[in-house]
Amino acid sequence: MAAVSLADATKEVARRDRVLAKAIARLGPLEHSPRDPDGPFGALARTIVYQQLASRAAQAIYTRVRATVGPALTPQSLAAASDERLRRAGLSANKLASLRDLAAKVGDGTVALTRSSVRSDDALIEQLTTVRGIGPWTAQMYLLFQLRRLDVWPVGDLGVRQGYALIWGLSNVPEPKQLEELGERFRPYRGIVARYCWAALGNPATTYTSLSERETTRPGRPQKTARAKQ
Repeated sequence: MAAVSLADATKEVARRDRVLAKAIARLGPLEHSPRDPDGPFGALARTIVYQQLASRAAQAIYTRVRATVGPALTPQSLAAASDERLRRAGLSANKLASLRDLAAKVGDGTVALTRSSVRSDDALIEQLTTVRGIGPWTAQMYLLFQLRRLDVWPVGDLGVRQGYALIWGLSNVPEPKQLEELGERFRPYRGIVARYCWAALGNPATTYTSLSERETTRPGRPQKTARAKQ
């Protein structure tokens, strides 16, 4: 199956729904966020570090972790860093355990990380969630922003549900099961719709990392931003 551009996928979902088309025209085009320079493993490791922390604190800890690990963040370099040094960098015991589990499972092939894969979204999510500290939401955000999959539909995210209600003028925020059904007509580009749902609330889902900050602090409530697109 040929790759579809972000612009073409956006045009297609706009063609399918006039209300969404108006929202897209108002909010502007989407752009892909930069991929993590440390690759897929680095993206997941960064997300684990950022969970439950505000951006500034998380960035400070992550910077120290990167300095501790060395020039390349890989399963091997992370495994080579001692627990003591990583704890001194600011990692909690739980996050250290999660990073160790990620490194071990990627290192032994239990979790295969590549930016191009023929595996389905569900198969990838099932594999990723075997790692301690990575739940379905984190896996979905990884697919959406790092792998740039276009059909990710995070119905459990309150921001997506609120944004959907706002765009379509619903009196009630749809429940996850209802939103699952509402998204069917946008296959295989539901991820585009999800990003515009965030954008409608003032948060364009700017980066995978910025979203990861809120997974466990205020689940589903996107942080406000001044811009509608990135």
